[in-house]
This record gives sequence, structure tokens and C-alpha cells, in this order.
Amino acid sequence: MLHPEEAREIVLRFAKPLSPELAPLEEAGDRVLAQALVAHVDLPPFRASTMDGYAVVHSDSMKSRQVLGSGFAGAESGLVVQPGTVTKIMTGAPVPDGATAVVMVENTRSDGSGVAILQQHVVEGENIRPVGADMRAGDELVAAGSILGPAEIGLLASLGHDAVRVGRRPKVAIMSTGDELVAPGEKPGPGQIRDSNRFSLAVAVRRAGAEVVLNRHVLDTERELRKAFTQALGAADVIVTSGGVSMGDRDLVKGLLGELAEVRFRRVFMKPGKPLNFATIGDQLLFGLPGNPVSCLVSFQMFVRPALLVMQSAPAEILPTVDVEISHDISSTDRIEFQRAVVWTGADGRLMARNTGSQMSARLASFIGSNAFLIVHPSETTFRQGTRLSALMVSPPYGNEPEN
Repeated sequence: MLHPEEAREIVLRFAKPLSPELAPLEEAGDRVLAQALVAHVDLPPFRASTMDGYAVVHSDSMKSRQVLGSGFAGAESGLVVQPGTVTKIMTGAPVPDGATAVVMVENTRSDGSGVAILQQHVVEGENIRPVGADMRAGDELVAAGSILGPAEIGLLASLGHDAVRVGRRPKVAIMSTGDELVAPGEKPGPGQIRDSNRFSLAVAVRRAGAEVVLNRHVLDTERELRKAFTQALGAADVIVTSGGVSMGDRDLVKGLLGELAEVRFRRVFMKPGKPLNFATIGDQLLFGLPGNPVSCLVSFQMFVRPALLVMQSAPAEILPTVDVEISHDISSTDRIEFQRAVVWTGADGRLMARNTGSQMSARLASFIGSNAFLIVHPSETTFRQGTRLSALMVSPPYGNEPEN
């Protein structure tokens, strides 16, 4: 049985970046940049005014000066400023030749044929954005592997890119297995439950930047499973199943993975998520996740999500670890347990944590409101209130303890 970190290292060893593709800028948001964005020009390419006002010679001592004309954003005025003259200028407009500063309009007064400069001291370069103030040609602006957000997309547009090379989204096939499952809109019969895993997994896959190409329920028969796997292998880079990987007589996924693929590991020394199967066929990754809803999602977060990120040319983004002080007693088990927990900043600035109640692997509600996995190592004694443990942060700590 593998330690969770050892299992994750094996997964990442087989997760290979997919070939990048060219995406239109309008569709590139939240995609992964495949190659570094390097500026090929200076921006701004001209001296630009940062204020509405008058372009002046900063050393000119004349109080009243002749207005030569006006300069607007988007056009060169063609005017040349000399001592005794100014040009009226708008924010973003090119600064005319000869001008060395811009005086805000609030510090001037019109005096008929010209304008009086009321500001006592004008500094060279005042209110002027110089050439290359934003970026210089050759500057690396965004590193490869970065997620393209609003600012990055804006930079690309400002540099003249209408398309960008991004990591291809992995195609993922999701399958819930088990005769006991019925669709959410159906009434469960005796011994049946509603299928939740494939819906939870679909959201998790999309949040990781991947594309769901198949999402279905498969009955516990070898014929149906084999047919479903054949379809999935022809459509997806990654196959994620839930259920059928433990020790039961009808846990058929485990056997089929062993027949179709090369199994890399079958069990992980963790709770929830012990019966986790990982296999490969060439560059295709196959994850056999446990059927219990919590085990399924914890396993996805710990192993599948990092692989999907790497396949898009992004960093694996292992969850950051922080030290926390637990606010109540916590018992341990015989394995490393990842308890769903709430982490917040206490009054004295220390990070505090509590779990979300019952940690049963079928209790999906234990995820609601949680922002961390509290790492509870096996111990012969109970971890008492005030003990410091480690937590994996799924999202930032709360500013104070949530009520629920």
C-alpha cells in the first residue's frame, strides 16, 4: 500500500502535457498559456499624457503662454512646443515634440488669448508616461503554464495577438458503476441510491480546466463495462470511474483495468480513498476511484486534478500545506486521514481549524463549507484541543470562524 505522496508522484510521472493548440483570444480565458508571452514592442510606443491639461516645457518661466492647439488620444497633433507655448492635451494623447511635462488643467487658468500656468514648480516628466513604461521589447510578461485571466488576455490584445497557443484541454470520460445506482430524477427502489458521483466529478473535471466528453452510468456486468471502456478509450485522454475497485464479488472494474491496461497501483494508505486504482494505456490515464462519494472526491482532488493540470502544461499545483490549531479533540484512525475541515484566522492571527462533523466516507455533506483537508496521522492517542496539525488548503482561510 502506497503513501499518498508516493502515489501522487507515480501519477504525475505518467501525466504528459498534451500538444498545444491555437485558441482565438475570445476563447482563451482560463486556458493555460503554452509558451511564455514576450513583448515584441515597447508599450506605450510613444510618450503619453496621464492627465487632461497642457503640455509644456518644464523649465519655462513665463506665466502666460500661447496655446498652439490640442492633442487627443489616437492621433499625433504634429505640433512642437517651445518656451512661451503650450498645447492642450487629453489623457492618453501623444505628448508633442518639445514638451517635457504636462500640467493638470486644475493648475491653469485661461486668460483670453493664452493660458496662465498657476503651478509654482513643474518637474521634468511630470504626468507623462514614457515610452516603454508598461513594458520593454524582450520583457517576459507571462510565464508558460500561467492561467490566462482578464489581465493576461488584455496584455495579449495590447500586443496585437488575436489568438494564442494554449495547452489542450484533456478529454475526460466519467463513468459511475453499480446496479444500485439510479438517476437523480428517479425514485430509488429497495437497496438502491441516487447516482451523485458522476455529477460531482463532471463539475470537478471542468473546474480543473478539462473537457467532459462522456458521462454515463454503467451496470455491473462485464459485457456492459467492457463496452463502456471501449467507447471511452476511443474518445478520451483520461478515464475516471467510480465504484467497482474494492474487494467485493461485483467489483469488476478492478479486474477489467488489469486486463486492458498496465496497473500502476491499486491501494493508497489514506482515508477516505484506500481502494484507488491507477492504470495507463500508452499516454491514456485511467483512474478507478472508490464508489463512496467523499472517497471519490477526495481521491479526485489528490490525484486526478494534478494530472489534468499537468496535461494542460500547467504546474501540478499541489495543495499548499499550513499549520493549524484544532479547536476540538480529534481521534485518529489506522491510516492517514484527510478530514474535511474549516480553517479560519483567529483573533490573535493564528490559523484555527475544526472538522465538519461526521467524516463517514458516504457523507457528502462533510464537504459543504469546508476549505481544507485536515491531515490526521495514525496515533494511539486522541489529538487534544489546541494541538497543532497540518492542513491542505483547498481555498483561502476564512477571516473568522463560520457559524456553520
